[in-house]
Amino acid sequence: MRIMHYFRYVDGHLHCEGLRVERLAREYGTPLYVYSQKTLEDHYGRLDAVLAPLDNLICYAVKANSNLAVLRTFADLGSGFDIVSAGELERVIAAGGNPARCVFAGVGKTEAEIALALRRGIYAFNVESEAELARIDRVAARLRKRAPVAVRVNPNVDAQTHAKITTGTYENKFGIAFESVLPLYQRAARLKHLRLRGIQMHIGSQLTEVKPFESAVRRVAPLAATLAKKYGIEFFSIGGGIGIVYESALASGQPDWWVTPAAKGLLTPVTYASKLVPLLRPLGLKILVEPGRFLVGNAGILVTRIEYVKKTGEKRFLIVDAAMNDLVRPAFYDAYHEILPLRCRCGAQALFDVVGPICESGDFFCRDRLLPAVDEGEYLALFSAGAYGAVMGSNYNSRPFPPEILVSERRADCVRRRQPLERIWEGERAASWQARPASSRRRPR
Repeated sequence: MRIMHYFRYVDGHLHCEGLRVERLAREYGTPLYVYSQKTLEDHYGRLDAVLAPLDNLICYAVKANSNLAVLRTFADLGSGFDIVSAGELERVIAAGGNPARCVFAGVGKTEAEIALALRRGIYAFNVESEAELARIDRVAARLRKRAPVAVRVNPNVDAQTHAKITTGTYENKFGIAFESVLPLYQRAARLKHLRLRGIQMHIGSQLTEVKPFESAVRRVAPLAATLAKKYGIEFFSIGGGIGIVYESALASGQPDWWVTPAAKGLLTPVTYASKLVPLLRPLGLKILVEPGRFLVGNAGILVTRIEYVKKTGEKRFLIVDAAMNDLVRPAFYDAYHEILPLRCRCGAQALFDVVGPICESGDFFCRDRLLPAVDEGEYLALFSAGAYGAVMGSNYNSRPFPPEILVSERRADCVRRRQPLERIWEGERAASWQARPASSRRRPR
């Protein structure tokens, strides 16, 4: 199965679907996020198709990209949502999503968040500890409701992914140890304000092989069958974590804008489903999946302008107007993002560090990367920036959040405008005992 995204060169210019990206950069300025709606829809549809033999519900992981236009796209497709905060729940509802198709995850749910979720009528809480289970019961009792819950089982399966995004071993803060789950359900069944609705697991993110998924499902599926028989649970959530390709292939200097993951020995939805569906179908349960990065990662790019070309000794730097506050993944995870100019370049290449303007040595997007020779004022695109890009942004160095553009064929709309500078410190003030600086009291002549 060949997965596509809809960024490609046409007549030497990078396009998002039917629009030239450079036009968007000039109209809205940079840094700038650009998303392809067709890619969002395509990835959702392909995953839904391979899971069709199951009674399935795709619950998009909102934390990957919570822009309202992205959420609306998935809501219109019938998606459910995996949320981890009250804010994400309210975002989903604001975007037209159905709270009855939301699962609420996270290890630190507050009483206020639990109460809000119960009032909104969510599908289930993914419970991370026995203390949380007791808290949900108390809040539900106060509200005179029965709370739908699914215990998150930790199968103690090492997903062999980055240490900061693995979640399925006993060294992680997530879930209940496998051996403790059945006794916990026995105790939970005695709590009058809980409804035991399912069981959930999630072993980590950016998994590029099917084996860890298969191992975890093989371990947890018999437990799910036992719980269905004893307590009538109706669903088994196998979590998310399907990885994406961050590196494009280059053939004769021309980018091939999507590599078939199978060609690189990586996980695809087809291989994922071929191994898991036969294990899940005999259970007769609704199967939930909670993908985030897979649906949105390659649907977005970050566009940035080259401010300076600098050489220091043997090092060459492209100093751009985007920074680690706009896309933190390279600084935080040492993550790779493909970087290419908006205008296709053939010929001379050189090794560059692409760096931002923030006063941190960690403010970089790549080091010693072979890139085409480019000049000040030209634009670069950082690919695979649709997941954990804008959503992890900050105002570090008092830099405003960049705008986000959604493209559909030949239409573009600004779905998040650039943050005005004064909004950065909105809500802040000097302490009541602090006099205004003399400079602020002077009137201009």
